[in-house]
Amino acid sequence: MKQIFGTPLVILSVALLLLGTNKSFADQKATAIVQRANDLMRGKSSYSEATLTIIKPRWSRTMGMKIWALEPDYALILITKPARDKGTVTLKRKREVWNWIPSIRRLIKIPPSMMLQPWMGSDFTNDDLVRESSIVQDYTHTIIGSDTVDSYPCYKIRFDPKPNAGVVWGKIIASISKGKYLFLKAEYYDEDGLLVKTMLGSKVKRLGGRLLPSRMEIIPHNKPHQKTIFEYQKIIFNLKLNPSFFSKQNMKRLH
Repeated sequence: MKQIFGTPLVILSVALLLLGTNKSFADQKATAIVQRANDLMRGKSSYSEATLTIIKPRWSRTMGMKIWALEPDYALILITKPARDKGTVTLKRKREVWNWIPSIRRLIKIPPSMMLQPWMGSDFTNDDLVRESSIVQDYTHTIIGSDTVDSYPCYKIRFDPKPNAGVVWGKIIASISKGKYLFLKAEYYDEDGLLVKTMLGSKVKRLGGRLLPSRMEIIPHNKPHQKTIFEYQKIIFNLKLNPSFFSKQNMKRLH
C-alpha cells in the first residue's frame, strides 16, 4: 500500500515544526498586546494630577500630587497636600532618584541600597519610580489563558525575565483587556515563585483623550489590611517638555 503522508519520523518533525511556528506567532501576539497596553498608558511626555492614599491597619492618609514625565528617563513629582508634605519633590533622572525636603531645605540622593524602600510610606518603592526594567523589552510574554476583570474579558499573559535582564520580579501574570488593551490586573512574584503584591486597575474613563483605568490599587500579599490607592484626576499627553526641566535646581522652584 502506498504511503501517503511519509514516515512517522517525518510526520513528527512536521508536527514539531508547526508547533514551534504556532508558539512563535503566539509569543509575538502576546508581546504585541503588552506593547499596545504599555503605549496606551504612556506618552512621549505627560503632565498629570493625582492622589495617593496609603492605608495601614491603624491609619491612613491621602496626598495630592502633580507629575511631569518625559519617557523613559525623567520624572518630577510634586506633593501639593497635606500641608506637612506640601512642596516635597522627587526627581528621577535616568537611574538616579533625588528628594527635596522643604521643611529642612535638604536635597537627598537615594542610594542604591534604598531603592527597594517604600516611597513616601506607600507600597510603591523608589525602584518603581526609576523603572530600570521594561515590561516589553526585558521579559518574554506568553498567553496562558483568558480572564475577566471588572466585567472586561482579558488576555491572561505571563511575563518571564529574559536571561541576564536586570529585573526585580521572577515572573508577572497580567490581565489585559481584549480590544481596549487596558492593564487591569498584575500579580508580581519573587524569584522563588511567591506572590509579593497585586495591582488592580479600575474606574475606566477618558483621560487625556484615552480610555484608561483611573484608579490603581497596590495590595501587598503578606501585609493584611494594607494597600495603596493611586487615582488620576487629570492627564495631558505629549506636551512639550525639555530634559533641562528635570533638574535639581528646578525641584526647589516648583509649586
